[in-house]
Amino acid sequence: MDRRSFLARASVGGAAAAAGSTLAAPAIAQESPTINWRMASSFPKSLDTIYGGGEELSTRLKEATDGKFNIQVFAAGEIVPGLDAINAATDGTVESAHSVGYYNWGKDPAFACGADLPFTFSARAKAAYNYHGGGIENYNEFLDQYSLVAYPGGNTGVQMGGWYRKEIKSLEDMKGLKMRIAGLAGRVVEKLGVVPQQVAGGDVYPSLEKGTIDAAEWVGPYDDSKLGFQKVAPYYYYPGFWEGGPTVSFFLNKAKFEELPENYKSLLRTCCQAVDQNMLAKYDIKNPTALKELVGSGAQLRSFSEDILTAAFEASNEVYAELSGENEWFKKQYEAMLQYRDDWYLYAQTAEYSFDTFMMIQQRNGKLAVNGGE
Repeated sequence: MDRRSFLARASVGGAAAAAGSTLAAPAIAQESPTINWRMASSFPKSLDTIYGGGEELSTRLKEATDGKFNIQVFAAGEIVPGLDAINAATDGTVESAHSVGYYNWGKDPAFACGADLPFTFSARAKAAYNYHGGGIENYNEFLDQYSLVAYPGGNTGVQMGGWYRKEIKSLEDMKGLKMRIAGLAGRVVEKLGVVPQQVAGGDVYPSLEKGTIDAAEWVGPYDDSKLGFQKVAPYYYYPGFWEGGPTVSFFLNKAKFEELPENYKSLLRTCCQAVDQNMLAKYDIKNPTALKELVGSGAQLRSFSEDILTAAFEASNEVYAELSGENEWFKKQYEAMLQYRDDWYLYAQTAEYSFDTFMMIQQRNGKLAVNGGE
């Protein structure tokens, strides 16, 4: 073969190869259709960490698909009120919602099981149950009747027990207390003598200031620090036993989800899980600093007494027995949680608890501080 013939053939081959690679792009593009969804969030933009979960999902999907899978996120009230976000996904007003299942407590108590139940799981235990203990599958089996599919989309970790105008030293101090708390938690504390109050987020501060309510639960130090509650209700209690590991979820209209290509479904599930874990990490980095700032600005940090926690635990069990007798879907999900809860706390007492306890003792002895600082 002479040099001229070789070059001619090489050129033809190279052109064909180049053409082949060029022609492949439209075929790939056809396999990845452009999808445009809307998401109704239950949260205002001011709660940047929890609201930001929806925006983070949108960003991850857009980047992974070269802009072909787009979700536009709308804050609470922009399309529907925050408490109606899940219903908007059910009826197709939007394709998806970012919310907490217990917001739909009034529609069906079993919605709360996918979010949190008092005295069940920590965030870490809830993640184990969700991803490897059947939690996601159990919840979606229930949600099918509401034309929904849901995947975890965030967790705040154990929340605080709220802000109080006066000290709560014993169970007796809970009686007659007008507290901004709703849903399943409201039904539990009602058994302790608390009078649950439904108060919108923007009305909590003035209600505390005027004495219309005596106490209010919100989220935790980082989110609470933006609202200035310590100025009007200085006693800040912990733990928020009604939310030991509250799961925020992405609720997807089932018909719209089923229309997605399989690779988009897989990607969506993966991105939801990334957001789920990342939100908890954000709160874990922000809450310690926020709590120190709150205490520095006048918050009086207190723990609930043993008698209050014990009474609340017993009241929760009474509520679960009542709901299990009324609602089969609640009973099925709750009993599935119990199968794992006992093993989790048995294990948690060993290595994890021992290590954390030892380190906390060192911290109290001043041995963890940098350069002797506090």
